[in-house]
Amino acid sequence: MFLYNLRSLLFALLLMVGVLVGVAFLTLLERSVLGYIQVRSGPNSVGFMGMVQPFSDAVKLFSKECLVPWTTNYYLYYISPVMGLFLSLLLWMIFPYLTTLLTLSFGLLFFLCVISAGVYPVMIAGWSSNSNYALLGSLRSVAQSISYEVSLALILLSLIILNDGFSLLMFTEYQRLVWLLMCVFPLGLSWLSTCLAETNRTPFDLAEGESELVSGFNIEYSSGGFSIIFLAEYSSILFMSMLFSLMLLGGNVMSIAFYLSLLFISFLFVWVRGTLPRFRYDKLMSLAWKSYLPLSLNFVGFFLGFKVFLMVIA
Repeated sequence: MFLYNLRSLLFALLLMVGVLVGVAFLTLLERSVLGYIQVRSGPNSVGFMGMVQPFSDAVKLFSKECLVPWTTNYYLYYISPVMGLFLSLLLWMIFPYLTTLLTLSFGLLFFLCVISAGVYPVMIAGWSSNSNYALLGSLRSVAQSISYEVSLALILLSLIILNDGFSLLMFTEYQRLVWLLMCVFPLGLSWLSTCLAETNRTPFDLAEGESELVSGFNIEYSSGGFSIIFLAEYSSILFMSMLFSLMLLGGNVMSIAFYLSLLFISFLFVWVRGTLPRFRYDKLMSLAWKSYLPLSLNFVGFFLGFKVFLMVIA
């Protein structure tokens, strides 16, 4: 039993290190792609073709002095970024290890529980900073996340009905012949844009509206606190890309095609940031409640009815 727990802990640590290294190179990819989009040079000086730039930035940020405003709620101010990073890394525990050491039978339920708790670090960070701009940014982020979580859960419910289970390993089994995206293409597009909203990325980055909020809920953070919030956001982007590839693009974690599709979806997040303007807030909410919610509800009803029909004729 001790050896089993030790192996599970080692696998979890290995996964955590892999995710953090992946986050580092995702930031390098984003800065390089945005540089090409804006016809300028990206990071290219530190190391070969700028490969060491993310680690140089990490050393610089964590070694800077951390300035804390006098009026902050000190302990909550410090705990919230760590809590956000913990939750974003905890999501990766549902990654389907073929060794069955950490594979969860109800992984998608675990995902919904953790992602629902993800609004609390943002809310606490905005409130504990004791800044009107940070508070407004956190309120926007919480309202946006809760609104899009409804359609996210319903889209996930449609896929669970098709998959007939909550385990991510079953998606690999059911997509050996054809990708699930081919069967539910509108739902896949809706899932992708909902992921953009859940991770507060352009064009749904109203929580960070630079033109009116400067930086949003993290405006009072510097040094290590800012870095940890940054790591949590990009870890969530990588996770959402992994989940999209797993559930809709084949999902065979033993295949190189899975990791290439994960890289492509991550690239789409960057591409959208360099291409699309920010939404107006009322249009953002209208899109969630008047477009994505009816679409996902219709798909859930259709798949339930189709499943009952198959059971009747069987």
